[in-house]
Amino acid sequence: MASMPNDQELGYRPCVGIMLVNMDGKVFVGQRLDNKVEAWQMPQGGIDEGEDPKAAAFRELSEETGIVRDHVEIIATSKEEHFYDLPTELIGKLWGGKYRGQKQIWYLARFLGQDSDIDIQTNDPEFREWKWAAPETLPELIVPFKRKLYRDILQEFRALI
Repeated sequence: MASMPNDQELGYRPCVGIMLVNMDGKVFVGQRLDNKVEAWQMPQGGIDEGEDPKAAAFRELSEETGIVRDHVEIIATSKEEHFYDLPTELIGKLWGGKYRGQKQIWYLARFLGQDSDIDIQTNDPEFREWKWAAPETLPELIVPFKRKLYRDILQEFRALI
């Protein structure tokens, strides 16, 4: 019988993330439906096999916010992939138990639409509510295990927001 891999043997799920900023320099964050604690995040998700990361970013943004591609302008792409590990108690429970965390390519994007163009009640909703947040407040809004990731992304994109 094959043994289960330990946490360190598991890989990282390939993903994208989008830091979407409005014309006032505030960042879109959504409150997750599947989390009872005050846990916000930016749109993000997996890259399908064979999918271009930028196409995945636009797809994830549309799936999670209803925002169409015409209302978004990509400003920058992260210089390198960003990694985070799941807390020990979540490893084996998410993503079919295949991954210990995520490796993410991040995009900074400007929102060109109106707030009325945002609709989080999509076919498969992830957020129960959303808001525009000041960039410096992001790390404190996010679940603790992703805070370093968000600080790193914010530092990388801060001058462009």
